Amino acid sequence: MLFALIFGFISFSLITFGVSGYAISENRASVRKHNREMAFQIAEAGINYYRWHLAHSKTDFQDGTGQPGPYAHEYKDKDGNVIGRFSLVITPPPVGSTVVIIESTGWLDSQPESQRKLKARVGFPSLTDYAFLSDEDIWMGDEEVVHGKMHANGGIRFDGVSDAPVTSATSSYICKEHHGCGNQEKPGIWGQGGPQEYWKFPVPAKDFDGVTVKLAEIKEGAQIEGQGLYFPSSGKQGWRLEFLNDGAIKARKVTATDCYKGQDTDGKKFWSCIDIKTTGVATTHSMPANGFIFVEDIVWVDGVVNGRATIGTAVDKSIIINGNITYLAKDGNHVLGLIGEQNILVPHNSPDDLEINAAVLAQKGAAKRYYYSGDTKDNLNIYGSIISAGVWTWSWVSGGGSVVSGYRNTVSTYDVNLTYGPPPGFPVGSEYNLISWEEVE
Repeated sequence: MLFALIFGFISFSLITFGVSGYAISENRASVRKHNREMAFQIAEAGINYYRWHLAHSKTDFQDGTGQPGPYAHEYKDKDGNVIGRFSLVITPPPVGSTVVIIESTGWLDSQPESQRKLKARVGFPSLTDYAFLSDEDIWMGDEEVVHGKMHANGGIRFDGVSDAPVTSATSSYICKEHHGCGNQEKPGIWGQGGPQEYWKFPVPAKDFDGVTVKLAEIKEGAQIEGQGLYFPSSGKQGWRLEFLNDGAIKARKVTATDCYKGQDTDGKKFWSCIDIKTTGVATTHSMPANGFIFVEDIVWVDGVVNGRATIGTAVDKSIIINGNITYLAKDGNHVLGLIGEQNILVPHNSPDDLEINAAVLAQKGAAKRYYYSGDTKDNLNIYGSIISAGVWTWSWVSGGGSVVSGYRNTVSTYDVNLTYGPPPGFPVGSEYNLISWEEVE
């Protein structure tokens, strides 16, 4: 019996110590897990804090200190007791981008070694977030394809194909003669195209006072010596700027133009003199360091863009797509903005197959090709964004749906790099969007 009692006591002790040890170990593991979860929550609080800070001070990337980081903050519980801290590292947006990187590391004072680190990217969305943005009515023909979002403050006749939302700010509108409707009342979006589940109307209108870029700022930046590129009035017809794939820009004065009988969207007929006939001697310039190019005249553009730049024009001046304008690579490192105070035009003698890589903005006029009787082209491919205050068109279509002038087939593809990396000087939104959020090991 004594033997049984002794070994029974030993066995009971071993079991008791084992269970106790296991319980203690589980409790420690539970505490560690809880503390790591708390560290995660504290790090997340740091991200939320700096998003709040940017909402109130959009260009402050030094946490209000004026000094380089990291920036440490206390974290308090509901009773106001300090139980932990988070440390912030803020990376300002690089040139040509609006994206801010926020890195937050959080921990509890009771277990500072259990840190969690989060990284978030926030940025202002640009108005180039749209493949098409118009203040007027739009007609997309049955041979037209849009890859990207499309919006009109007016109505939309949509006979083409899209793969993203198509929105209108109006519930109904009067579809005019030049859109093949004979001034009939139509829904905000209608037509034979689709998919119609992407159509939505009415939605809030886009403020075109905010769309129009302050060209004065681009002009000022272009006149900074060693930074921008400024061209005064040519004293002739205007300037031709040819982009070269080595990063240079070749500039020539346009000394004479060819004229063709054309017609505008308002039905007015006139002689269109926007095709280059002769040019002067060329001068070569480097791509501007700040990306700003300003021309006090009409400007023709073409070539291969190597770098990031925006061309702006003086009052009452337009930009003409002289020929193919393409990027050295479609990777976001090469971007062109074209901002015509009046129009963005494609001339009579444009290529049968034309490619435009750019974000174009017609501030007071429209992005368009005039009607030239019997003059039809084959294919137009646009990679970028079209923002047009006035009636936009690359093609003129008969009442029966046949293209009678301009491009028979057009494909517009949105450049995703433009959303948070627009061309220099392009307008952006006023509120930061959360782009990505992740834990960093």
